[in-house]
Amino acid sequence: MDFKPLVTLLAIVNPLAIVPFFIHYTQGFSKAQRRRTIVISSFSAFVVIAISALLGLRILEFFNISLASFQVGGGMLLLLSSMNMLNAQPAEAKIQTHELEDGAEKAAMGASIAVVPLTIPLLTGPASMSTVVIYAEKAKTFFQLGTLVGYGVVIGLATALCFALAEPIARVLGKTGINVMTRLMGLILAALAVEVMADGLGKLFPILRG
Repeated sequence: MDFKPLVTLLAIVNPLAIVPFFIHYTQGFSKAQRRRTIVISSFSAFVVIAISALLGLRILEFFNISLASFQVGGGMLLLLSSMNMLNAQPAEAKIQTHELEDGAEKAAMGASIAVVPLTIPLLTGPASMSTVVIYAEKAKTFFQLGTLVGYGVVIGLATALCFALAEPIARVLGKTGINVMTRLMGLILAALAVEVMADGLGKLFPILRG
């Protein structure tokens, strides 16, 4: 069984790096409200990954985009995400703090903060979606595709665990510890991004394969 997709997704999603955001956005919440936020955010992360795995290739076909091109573009996106993480920032945190606060205000007026901004874009954004689509194309059997969807369950459970233990984790690791973890995951992600891009470039330009 290939665990590379799971390692890549864990590196991108990296729930540990989102723990400070979770604490910030759930300040003043009751235990029941915080528990509901954890359930919705972890389930939403699974749904995003599952939909990307099952329908991502169909969407590419609809827009007439080759997988090789998507691999190169997705690899570049992963590389940019890894650069963010090497600077101790969440992989999917592409927006500024004040924009996140605006998102939280909108969430208070309707949509749950568990979905925006916690799940999208902080946990699962373009980088994680493109990664799932790339690995979905490599799935040759229904079992392999089901395994990829199953990895979404693992990501959801990891998210739920990190958020449920948010305050103890923040106390034990501290800001420095979380930053170190984020940088390590960023280094792993950078290596995986280069591999994905190399595979895509090899398909676009066969001469590169020698």
